[in-house]
Amino acid sequence: MTHLQAGLSPETIEKARLELNENPDILHQDIQQVRDMIITRPDIGFLRTDDAFILRFLRARKFHQMEAFRLLAQYFQYRQLNLDMFKNFKADDPGIKRALTDGFPGVLENRDHCGRKILLLFAANWDQSRNSFIDILRAILLSLEVLIEDQELQINGFILIIDWSNFSFKQASKLTPSILKLAIEGLQDSFPARFGGVHFVNQPWYIHALYTLIKPFLKDKTRKRIFLHGNNLNSLHQLIHPECLPSEFGGTLPPYDMGTWARTLLGPDYSDENEYTHTSYNAMHVKHASSSLEQEDSPKPMKRSQSVVEAGMLKHEDLGESENTQPLLALD
Repeated sequence: MTHLQAGLSPETIEKARLELNENPDILHQDIQQVRDMIITRPDIGFLRTDDAFILRFLRARKFHQMEAFRLLAQYFQYRQLNLDMFKNFKADDPGIKRALTDGFPGVLENRDHCGRKILLLFAANWDQSRNSFIDILRAILLSLEVLIEDQELQINGFILIIDWSNFSFKQASKLTPSILKLAIEGLQDSFPARFGGVHFVNQPWYIHALYTLIKPFLKDKTRKRIFLHGNNLNSLHQLIHPECLPSEFGGTLPPYDMGTWARTLLGPDYSDENEYTHTSYNAMHVKHASSSLEQEDSPKPMKRSQSVVEAGMLKHEDLGESENTQPLLALD
């Protein structure tokens, strides 16, 4: 074991060997070969090239050196192309702070049975008069930057659960193709994290339409790791044990406190007095989407726009009610 693996448990080191092809005997050689490729991209400013930093890219691409270098290049290129997103890129930035305080993202303290960190997004909590989608994306990317410093998570990876309960058609109409593509590029193509699964819970019909539109931007591997559970929590529990989940998802843990992760990142800058209060979520809320909201958000005669949902060309009757469909596990 080299100093670059210091702090890792023997089990995790063995997992890295078996699943990621990580060999401590040639670790420095692997890193140097990636570093030697930097000269081939003079158009990109590689602002950090130390061993520990490059190692996380190798782990994210199972030690395929060329793929790891491509990811490293895309990481910095994404930041060069979106400079405004990364100005004042820290937790006390006003936009990021508001998003964190509102629970974007939620991060569970405990990991799942595979050692993966679980991130939560309660979509209906997006107050569009308070948080821009870009600031929510910035808060998610900043959170991942903090979490990926943990070597265990570089190897074990992450799980993302999105609860779409009460996420209105009006809210969904703000998800334009351009901002969704920006998010996919930032999370799928430009960040050195291993995502073991993205789980949709209580998704309405228009989220199916949205997924259909973004599917061409997703890699085949990503598509295979997206699971649409509807309100069938049993299918979720087959993949993530209830002991790892809060009660909102039928788990045995207490309800998730939206301020947990914000307090971790903001420390003394976090104030309960400034916390934005949301409607609380509970197990009943997750299992039964509000029928009144579904009626309110059902498509009625309206002007067409360029939003993802309205441009989806998918009719309600074509998809059927998500309440009555079986979860689409391992979409491909």
